[in-house]
Amino acid sequence: MKNNKHRGPSFDEFLEEEGILEEVNASALKTIIAYHLKLHMEKNKITQDQMAKLLKTSRPALKRLLDPKNFSVTLLTFNRAASVLGKRININLVDQARHQKSRK
Repeated sequence: MKNNKHRGPSFDEFLEEEGILEEVNASALKTIIAYHLKLHMEKNKITQDQMAKLLKTSRPALKRLLDPKNFSVTLLTFNRAASVLGKRININLVDQARHQKSRK
């Protein structure tokens, strides 16, 4: 069996060199939040039309909320959507050095 050692920069270092690390991280977070909102909507049998009404917004606005590529949504809006589903959003700050070491 070959000894496959990691060579070159970490994935985060690569993204940072390309100047897209923050965008990729933001997109990943938005994707996760949107996924969980959709999951809980399905679990509670809430359609997009119903969810939009519960949020007192339009269906296109809800689609923007659930679109991982749309970064214009505020944390307040995410929190309102989670609240309608009986949930809340929990965000933690982690030490970068520790986080990067765990990836190696």
